[in-house]
Amino acid sequence: MKRVLVLGCTGSIGTNALNIIKNMPESFKVCGVQAHSNQEKLNQISQFFSCPSLLSKNATEDDFRKLIDESKPDIVVNGIAGASGLIPSKLVLENGIDLALANKETIVMAGKLIRDLANKNNCKILPVDSEHSAIFSLVENFGKEKIAKVIITASGGPFRTYSSEQLEKVTVEQALNHPTWQMGKKITIDSSTLANKGLEVIEAANLFDLTAENIEVVIHPQSYIHSLIRTNDGMLYAQISDPDMKHPIFSALTWPENKGNFLSEFDLFDKTMTFFKPRIKEFPLLEYAFECVRHGGSYSIAFNAANEIAVQAFLEKKISYTAISKIVRTVLDYNWNEKIENFEDVFEKDRKARQLAMERI
Repeated sequence: MKRVLVLGCTGSIGTNALNIIKNMPESFKVCGVQAHSNQEKLNQISQFFSCPSLLSKNATEDDFRKLIDESKPDIVVNGIAGASGLIPSKLVLENGIDLALANKETIVMAGKLIRDLANKNNCKILPVDSEHSAIFSLVENFGKEKIAKVIITASGGPFRTYSSEQLEKVTVEQALNHPTWQMGKKITIDSSTLANKGLEVIEAANLFDLTAENIEVVIHPQSYIHSLIRTNDGMLYAQISDPDMKHPIFSALTWPENKGNFLSEFDLFDKTMTFFKPRIKEFPLLEYAFECVRHGGSYSIAFNAANEIAVQAFLEKKISYTAISKIVRTVLDYNWNEKIENFEDVFEKDRKARQLAMERI
């Protein structure tokens, strides 16, 4: 039986993880939980599973370290949203514990440092994003040397057919209404601007040692195919399931086993799948992310930080929808070529990019 610590337990990833654990008591036990600010729900979850908890709004690194020490997990699900998820990921890997990772920022901000930590402490980073979970499975089954290209799918969000003029008038309420996925506010906005897909491009490059030329993005509105690989002989192979986060979470929790489970099987009948090229002109954040992969250095940190600040400003109705990408562009136009040597460098560049974005706003 695996002991599971769930970080971000009140969000969509955490809720799905707890649902799986609750339905498979013979395989998993919740040994600890964390939430950012929802004290009431955190207390209910902690009491239900009889485990220690942490409300982290004002928590320190030592608080997270204490939770890990107290809960003694075999695996940690990191479903924390935003840059605040990086420190917990670092602590988990420093303790030699497997990390089921849904926090994109961990890899976007500090990919090499995080991978080095996992290798040093002989533990595994198991992607929970549906796209990277699919890539992970396909790479494991085929072998990286047989893969010519990784193709990441994107739903395209609610505005994939909008003109530039229509995008100028998008409201917060419209942007929060995603056609396929039910997610938190920030990631829903990111999905609509394709910033989320940009973060996934950076994440894929860092997780799987890929260049920008080895990665492609295709718009697939139905979200049945989560990622594909093109092998050296030109053939395409896909991972297909319903647009539901339970499958990738389950895969991470059960790795390296391939176990039967209670989840619904995907039904091929009466399904339509369509594919389109991304509209880079209208959704430039995706191209900016590819640019960050090509440049290396601190560019991905700047991309993530500027986007977080801009999205929050949009949610607070301080800027327009299309201003999000303009603010990110302004920040990326600074020099971010300096290499990252340690976590202090990561936080320094993150602070600098956030300050520049706030000045632009």
